[in-house]
Amino acid sequence: MDDLDQHLIERLRDNARAPVAELARALGLSRTTVQSRLARLERSGVISGYSVKLSEAREAALIHAFVMLTVEPKQAAAVSAALKRLPGVRKLQSISGPADMVALVETDNVAEMDALINEIGEIKGVERTSSSLVLATKFDR
Repeated sequence: MDDLDQHLIERLRDNARAPVAELARALGLSRTTVQSRLARLERSGVISGYSVKLSEAREAALIHAFVMLTVEPKQAAAVSAALKRLPGVRKLQSISGPADMVALVETDNVAEMDALINEIGEIKGVERTSSSLVLATKFDR
C-alpha cells in the first residue's frame, strides 16, 4: 500500500458512497486507475466492505460509553461471543492494563445504557466492569 492508496482510503472513510469519478478528480487520477486500485485493495483484503455512517445528529442523539471488562481466566472467547450477540455493543477490543477488554457501547437513552451495562456484568466469565459515558466527541476520523 502506498500514499495514494492511503489517500483513497481516507476519501472512502469520509464518504464510502463517493462515485469513482469523484474520487478520481479529488486524487488527480484517472477513473480507471482508481477503479483498479479499489479492486486491488478489495482483493488483497485491505478493504473488506463498505458500511453506513450515521449522521452527526443521529450519533449525537445516542448515548455512548466505554465499558472496561475484567474477565475470568480462559473465559475471553466465551465472553466475546456473548458480547457479540448484544446489539448495543458496537466494538470489543482486548487491551493491556488492569482490564482485559474494552467495549464501545451505544443506546438510545440512559435507562437502556444502564440495562445494557447490567446485562454485560451478568455474562458468565465477567468478573467486573467499569464504565465511562462519553460526554462529547471532539473529532471522529
